[in-house]
Amino acid sequence: MIRGADVLPYVEHGGADMGIVGLDLILEQSRNVLEPMDLKIGLCRLVVAGPKGCPDFPAGRPLRIATKYPRLSEQFFLDRGLSVEILKLYGSLELAPKVGMADQIVDLVATGRTLRENQMEIQEEILVSTARLVVNRASWPIRNKEIRLFMDRILPNLPRQPVISGE
Repeated sequence: MIRGADVLPYVEHGGADMGIVGLDLILEQSRNVLEPMDLKIGLCRLVVAGPKGCPDFPAGRPLRIATKYPRLSEQFFLDRGLSVEILKLYGSLELAPKVGMADQIVDLVATGRTLRENQMEIQEEILVSTARLVVNRASWPIRNKEIRLFMDRILPNLPRQPVISGE
C-alpha cells in the first residue's frame, strides 16, 4: 500500500504493473499510463469553494487559490479568463481562507461536510472523480493475459475503456 499520489509514478515507471487511483490524480499528474477501467467507486467531486457570503473575486489583485491540485486549478481558471495565484498546500485547505492566505480553495469533496463545518460553500464543480484501474504501458502487452484475468475476476461486471492496439 502506497499513498494515492504515488500510485501513478510507480505504475508509469514499472514499480507496479497496475494500480488503482482517482481520476483527479490521473488528470493532475498527466502520467503516461493506460486507464482500461473506471471502477465506479470512490465518487467525489473536485470543486471550487469559498467562505459563505464572501465575494468571489478580490479587487485589484489575482484570485488566490489554495489547493492540492495546482495544474487542474490553474487550467480551470485560465479557461475562464481569470488571473489566479496558486498556493499549493497538502492538507487543511479550509484554513487558508480563514487566515487570509487564500480567497478560495479547490479540493475534493464527497459529502461536503467539512466545507459546511468551516462555513464554506461550493461555488463551482470542476470534475467528477472515481477510482480507475491504471496499467503500465510496457506491462499491458507483456502481461495482458494476467491483467485481463485480474479485471475479469475482481471486477467482472464493469465496462472497460478502449485500449488502442499496440499500447
